[in-house]
Amino acid sequence: MSIGGGIALIVIGAILAFALDFQVAGIDIQLIGYILIAAGVVVTIIGIAFASRRRSTVSTTRSAVDPATGERVERRSTDSDPLV
Repeated sequence: MSIGGGIALIVIGAILAFALDFQVAGIDIQLIGYILIAAGVVVTIIGIAFASRRRSTVSTTRSAVDPATGERVERRSTDSDPLV
């Protein structure tokens, strides 16, 4: 959502900064466009950073044979990787 929102801000800002040619008393439309472009770039970069930092999980399966009964024992565990 944040990547799409950032791209939307960039597009809206580019339209205001480069495509529209009208004046509003007391408001600089081009400056608002540039501000929206900058905000869109920041939001897009933050969205990409959060998307790349997703936690990964590690699954481990261990098999052994119980010496008393001869039964096969299997142990599975799933842990999140704290370093990623």
